[in-house]
Amino acid sequence: MAGGGNFVHRVISYVANELIVNGLANNLSFQRFAVRTSRRVEEFSDIAAQKKKELAEQMKDVTKNFESFKNQ
Repeated sequence: MAGGGNFVHRVISYVANELIVNGLANNLSFQRFAVRTSRRVEEFSDIAAQKKKELAEQMKDVTKNFESFKNQ
């Protein structure tokens, strides 16, 4: 009997997902939101990559300075 309930749940879940996905895919406001969000995520990713590169360079400089100070 539990198997039948699981099937019904899966069907209801599938239908709900289809309605939600189709509703959002055809909603102009949601499309604009998705595009803006995607652009912001890309911008933040680019900024994070640049900061990571800058930090690696700074750490390299600190290491060089520490090694030269240590050898004195």
